[in-house]
Amino acid sequence: MVGKSLFAAGAIGLLAIATSAQAGLPSHSQDIATALSLARLLQAARSVISANQALINNPDIGDKGLTGEVVLASAIKKYKKSNHADPLAIDPASREGRLLKAEMQAIKEVTDENQSFINKKGVGFKGFIPAVFGRLVGERLREKVGSEAEIKITAPPALVRNRKARPDAWEKSVIEKKLMSSVWPRGKIYSAEQPNKGRDAFRVMVPEYYAASCLSCHGEKKGEIDITGYPKEGAHKGDLGGVISITLFNTQQ
Repeated sequence: MVGKSLFAAGAIGLLAIATSAQAGLPSHSQDIATALSLARLLQAARSVISANQALINNPDIGDKGLTGEVVLASAIKKYKKSNHADPLAIDPASREGRLLKAEMQAIKEVTDENQSFINKKGVGFKGFIPAVFGRLVGERLREKVGSEAEIKITAPPALVRNRKARPDAWEKSVIEKKLMSSVWPRGKIYSAEQPNKGRDAFRVMVPEYYAASCLSCHGEKKGEIDITGYPKEGAHKGDLGGVISITLFNTQQ
């Protein structure tokens, strides 16, 4: 069940999708492509949850028809439209294909496991919001492929609402010194060879920015309690609100 204790990552609600990418080292071009595919599929799935918030929170409707299969199909459709590519067409034997398949399974499982909560009549706000959904998908993906890859939604420390979403030391440094810099190009990712959990890895940070729909929880008036029970941050449209952090571990170790 989803509850207040599960509110995830610094940015609750759907964030505008960042699409431009850092060139990166040529030897890591496929790693960057894989990381961006994972990030964009998660963004597409979260946008489905965002678009259905009114339905999810309708206390008068029981079965919403928002099954894992429905959410995944909608996410794939959005992914295709935004990226002009079909995630199902990627070679399933490739690393990118394997990880995307696992992520699709995670999206479906997380949605299906929360059906009784989503469909509960007599309850309005359910707390099954994009940020919660995104964190749960990341956790499920870690269970499936954690020895090979991880995906995490984090944010600038001041915006983190759930301790599980806190950036590690490297993520914090990248956020504060790169992504939050006034000279950092909007939407540009950051990538580097950087150990994670004691293992060699290639890591990619994908910035996300507050969209207008995010401001009901994160905008003005700063300090005012929002529908989730947290104080608003006083953010504005276009502010950096979150980061999708992807780790691709060196499997040759």
